[in-house]
Amino acid sequence: MSKTILDSMTQANPDAHSEATNPANQRKALRSTLLRARKSVAAEQRRLWDAQIAEALLHWLQQRQPSSLAVYWPIQAEPDLRDWYPQITAMGIQLALPWVVEKNTPLKFLAWQQGDPMDLDEYGIPLPADKEKLIQPEMLLVPCVGFNQQAYRLGYGGGFYDRTLAGMPEAIAVGIAYDQALTAFEPGEYDLPMSVMLTETGLR
Repeated sequence: MSKTILDSMTQANPDAHSEATNPANQRKALRSTLLRARKSVAAEQRRLWDAQIAEALLHWLQQRQPSSLAVYWPIQAEPDLRDWYPQITAMGIQLALPWVVEKNTPLKFLAWQQGDPMDLDEYGIPLPADKEKLIQPEMLLVPCVGFNQQAYRLGYGGGFYDRTLAGMPEAIAVGIAYDQALTAFEPGEYDLPMSVMLTETGLR
């Protein structure tokens, strides 16, 4: 967490120093700061960044040619790549969307392409209505609230992707974020780094 955030918390409540320096509280405050910053970016600017991310992603996928790719439905001003999903499907790559079956468990992935019937999960996020077409994707696009120089990801705090990736050691995890999400933090005990990070300025 930055010194500015720590100072402001301590000044407001001198007894808050130990709480502010608690790693879990630091990550929570950092997550809130990063989300506010992302949501403050003008929609037009985000669309430009999205197109730059998508261009780099399509080029990389053409080189790698995975058989399947887990994508995501954007929330909270995440990079929105949905307009480019049909182009990925046209490459012969099977798309899948993540399914939160229950808390504290790995994600499952449902085969999907645009036009399929959809339901909403308990968080209000669309997912395929057909829950029988489960696949284990070769590659995953993983949206990040933040990331550090070592490609560790800061997510929303549920631990879903960490649990998932721990059970998929061969999978390639592509962290998706804007450059402004690059920050400094210590990864948690069970955190796993992304295989690669992709932002509007390219692969990291």
